[in-house]
Amino acid sequence: MSMFSIGLSGLNAAQNALNTTSNNISNVYTPGYNRELTLLGEQQSAGGGVQVNDIQRQFDHYVADQLNAAGSKSSALQSYQTQVSQIDNLLADQDAGLAPLMQDFFSSLEDLASSPSDPAARQGVIGAADTLSAQFRSFDGYLRDMQSGIDSNIRDEITQINNSADQIANLNREIALAKAKTGEAPNGLLNQRDQLVAELNERVDVRLTIQESGTYNLSIGNGQPIVAGTRSFSLEAMSSSADPTRTVVGYNDSAGNQVELDEDAITGGALGGLLTFRSETLDKTQNQIGQLAVSLATAFNEQHQAGFDLNGDPGEAMFDVGQPRAFSNENNAGSATIDAAFGDVDQLTTGDYDLVVTDAAAGEFEITRRDTGERVTATLDGSDQLNVGGVVVTIGDAGTLADGDRFQLQPTRQAAGGLENRISEPAQLAAGQGGGSGDNENALALQDLQDSLLVGGGATLSGAYAAIVGDVGNRTNIVQANLSAQQGLTEQLEAVQQSESGVNLDEEAANLIRYQQFYQANAKVIQTGSTIMDAILGLR
Repeated sequence: MSMFSIGLSGLNAAQNALNTTSNNISNVYTPGYNRELTLLGEQQSAGGGVQVNDIQRQFDHYVADQLNAAGSKSSALQSYQTQVSQIDNLLADQDAGLAPLMQDFFSSLEDLASSPSDPAARQGVIGAADTLSAQFRSFDGYLRDMQSGIDSNIRDEITQINNSADQIANLNREIALAKAKTGEAPNGLLNQRDQLVAELNERVDVRLTIQESGTYNLSIGNGQPIVAGTRSFSLEAMSSSADPTRTVVGYNDSAGNQVELDEDAITGGALGGLLTFRSETLDKTQNQIGQLAVSLATAFNEQHQAGFDLNGDPGEAMFDVGQPRAFSNENNAGSATIDAAFGDVDQLTTGDYDLVVTDAAAGEFEITRRDTGERVTATLDGSDQLNVGGVVVTIGDAGTLADGDRFQLQPTRQAAGGLENRISEPAQLAAGQGGGSGDNENALALQDLQDSLLVGGGATLSGAYAAIVGDVGNRTNIVQANLSAQQGLTEQLEAVQQSESGVNLDEEAANLIRYQQFYQANAKVIQTGSTIMDAILGLR
């Protein structure tokens, strides 16, 4: 090979190296860009020279997988922390919380006991009861709005997940076509695909499988594929078959069937964080506030009805409260219905229940408390009723039950939303137990309820509320601590990835000088060859 050919091979190699370095510098702030290296090798033909073996992308799948997993967990915790802090701020507010209003209510009863015939004292009790019940409804409304917000966020996340899955499937196709044409995949397309996978992990935890051809397959949940080669499978926000008021994640399989995914199977990312927050904290808080409302209403109604008002009439129920909710699963084979009403409120819990028919002919059910997993077996009585956690459940058309039929019971989920004071006339307050204007016996008994273990048979009203505040506060602190730790890990992995794949401007600047000198030296070789050739021609 002549000096001209050797020099030209060097010029070509230097030009490629300079292009690669320039591309690195220009993409230093491009998300998902991976630094490239020009790999040179000696030409195998006689006479030597240099050739460009590859423009290699600096990408480590192992580090990327670790970073994606860490990012998925960080995103889930961030989503959880954003939501739970709102409840924490709501409950812990010293001015707007339920604690000062319950105290005001009992203080008004103390005033009533001191002056049972005083119209102002009686009006004070009515005003305090109205304010307290309104705050319960306000809390319930706020939590319902959060439920609606969660539903909306779930739909938004699903839309973004579907878009990313479509793009990854399309990139699988483009990369395969590029490989078929040139034998190599363009680094730019590979970067785009890996960046989309990273962004997808921030929305939901996905499992990546790389085929021998280099094609990416992605799955979620219990192995449901969302990308398989050049095809994507969409998720869909749908109403739960167990609770039509609840938005859950549906999956459209290859046969076009829509399958409802188990919430516990959707983990990681913003979507997983939303679902975990809803099941762990939001549902529980609504149930706790509802249990508090039911315990308050039931105890005061019973005691108030034991007294007499200023007119000598027996006291009426003091509070209305929301009733339990129960749903038949839309996939039930049988046509039986379900209804529920409060029974022994001392047995009320903060859990929801799944009721599954195990022997339709015998009216036998397996009852599972959803938050603890505790299971019991119960059989319908002669009235087609079951007692479940302080609630009397009535099965309508029990003869149409089928094995495997499912029902869901939510004893206190929205009870607080129905709490309302029924007494509007001061004279209707049953302060006495004999009806006289100076009788305060029942007012004292109502006041004593402040220290009674009304909630679940083991806590006072104020104690139960303090436990709710403490539970949410503790969960908020735990999530925040986990988030800080996970973000630290994510940052460490990002640093590792940047050291491998990131662009270092100082290094690239040095490479520019190095490859410029490389180019100039090879140009000098060609120039020297030309000078020698001219000298030889001059001799002739």
